[in-house]
Amino acid sequence: MATSHSVSKVVVVGGGIFGASSAVHLARLGIETVLVNDGPLAKGASGRSLAWLNSARKRSAEYHRLRMIGIDRYRTLSARYPDAAWLRFDGGLTWDADDASNEIADVFAHEKNLGYDAQYLAPSGIASVTPGIAASAVTPQGAIFNPGEGWVDLPSLINLLVAEFMGLGGRLITDAGSAKVTVVDGRATGVTTTGGASFASDAVLLATGADVPRMVADSGRHIADGTPIALIVRTKPVHLPLRAVLNTPRVAIRPTPDGALALDSAWSEAEVAVNSDGTFGVKSSTIQGLLDEASKVLDGHPRLELQSYGAGPKPIPGDGEPVFGRLRDLEGYYVAFSHSGATLGLIGGELLAGEIASGNDHPLLSNFRPGRFAQPARSYESGYADI
Repeated sequence: MATSHSVSKVVVVGGGIFGASSAVHLARLGIETVLVNDGPLAKGASGRSLAWLNSARKRSAEYHRLRMIGIDRYRTLSARYPDAAWLRFDGGLTWDADDASNEIADVFAHEKNLGYDAQYLAPSGIASVTPGIAASAVTPQGAIFNPGEGWVDLPSLINLLVAEFMGLGGRLITDAGSAKVTVVDGRATGVTTTGGASFASDAVLLATGADVPRMVADSGRHIADGTPIALIVRTKPVHLPLRAVLNTPRVAIRPTPDGALALDSAWSEAEVAVNSDGTFGVKSSTIQGLLDEASKVLDGHPRLELQSYGAGPKPIPGDGEPVFGRLRDLEGYYVAFSHSGATLGLIGGELLAGEIASGNDHPLLSNFRPGRFAQPARSYESGYADI
């Protein structure tokens, strides 16, 4: 398909969900596309994400709208793959601590005012709505069940998208080493890698997760960065009736395609050490503590065993909201940088591909341009896991 501003070849840097989604959407538009990654696919944040599909709790109206459209795209995908073990819509259950920070009543009222599907549940009523939760673990203020929420196994989805991408003629380059965007006379002209490869193009999309702010700084542009270090723990498979994603004061839990559980929390992330060589240190007591916290909120308090864990940066822009689109005053240089990679993965790639191919800004992304960081920053209030 010919485009109005002569984009015929694009290089996408990053083998996570934003890179894979954008690449396949570009290929669907008939754009010659090269997808370049410094290692295997999904080796970064996409490989250690809770991947909860939601727009729960409070955020800006524009961000909520984009997330809801993002969930809609997963609904469409689910209809194509109704038996997929890697994409489920079995709801989400959340409750707060039993102290002054508890916002369940306010959050429930907020979600109902938005028309977000939400049910208030007293602890005694949870079992009849969503199984597998220990009622005794739920605080007296009760919980919110959001039946329209779900989860996705991002590595499985990325492999699916990349297979389609390559079937459409896209070119995949893995283990390429670190990449650098080439800028000549105010325009992105391609990518070079430390592996010695060079790729010329009409446009470049940088979708390298937490590395985006550092990489765009080479071009003199600034994106505020609030990236912390994350920890995801995966259990061995365990026979449980749990289907919903749980977001609780001490642990978040998601089922996995193989019958195991993925776990994370704010307190366990805070215990991850960053070593002098850039690697991450995770104490066995932290992992066991997370396994124990998960057992406490599950019916029957099952014994959970570690299968694997992953630690690394969790991409979060400095103001908490997504960063999508072209860098100010740099033609052909686009970025994708967001905390909510799972929820926005499909819609983000679709809208970015459309902008690159057409040269036209999409109104859904107008509040999320990278150029906003040249202006006074908006405050970011951290809340529950916004994956």
